Amino acid sequence: MHTEQQEVTVELNSPPKDADAVAAPPPGTQTLARGLDVLRAVADGATTLGSVSAATGIGKSTTHRLLQLLSARGFLRNTAGSDYSLGSALIELGFHALYQSPVPVIAKPILEELAAKYQDTVHLAVEDEAQVLYVDKVPGTRGAQMRSRVGQRMPLSRTGIGKALLLDTPERWTSTFDRESPVDQVSHSSRQEFLARMEVYALAGIALDLEDNEPGIRCVAAPIRDGSGKIIAAISMSATTPYMPEARMTALKTVMAHTAQQISRKLGYTGRTYGD
Repeated sequence: MHTEQQEVTVELNSPPKDADAVAAPPPGTQTLARGLDVLRAVADGATTLGSVSAATGIGKSTTHRLLQLLSARGFLRNTAGSDYSLGSALIELGFHALYQSPVPVIAKPILEELAAKYQDTVHLAVEDEAQVLYVDKVPGTRGAQMRSRVGQRMPLSRTGIGKALLLDTPERWTSTFDRESPVDQVSHSSRQEFLARMEVYALAGIALDLEDNEPGIRCVAAPIRDGSGKIIAAISMSATTPYMPEARMTALKTVMAHTAQQISRKLGYTGRTYGD
């Protein structure tokens, strides 16, 4: 399959990839690759035969056959034979994928207790394809609605939880910021300001979101480590600005660090944490 055809199917929120990194599928797997491209296109908002064909670069007759097969197997569903959306089989597989990792299972009761005690929204995320991928969310009880959702991807450099995931890799800070800084970004921080903040966060082991990603939303985030000491996930507590004044954010640094430490300890981590 030509690389231009594959590049059309890259997720809209995904960072650009080098041409060499988008390799042709192995021999004998072209049909499978096309089927996966169709699923990705529907996930990105293509809902009709024509739009899926246009998004993937696959001919309409082949696209139609793939849509029929994927619908019959439950990976897609369609309304009135034309409007396609992701099907229940993907939901089932998604939950299996989520809970094959020990982190969400171990973290879930701890995060629920945290959200209940402090009344604000708590997130759990991992890094996937150089982006934040939310794997759990426990809504707060103050009524404020966060646009985040499980399965959503967000920029690393513009979210508190993303910054927490980057704390151990200063060699990536500049390139990540440059890649994720479109003209219309919410945060107007310069590269120098971002790097200065990251140095402070790395020393403390805690990261902040000061309305960098969503107006009126602040958060305090901390990394989760496995037995080797590697950052494998992060947690954050988010709230609207009136509930997140500077004094409260300062107090929550210890709370979030200790919560992340609690989860990390259950994953075998024995190293130092915030405040040690």
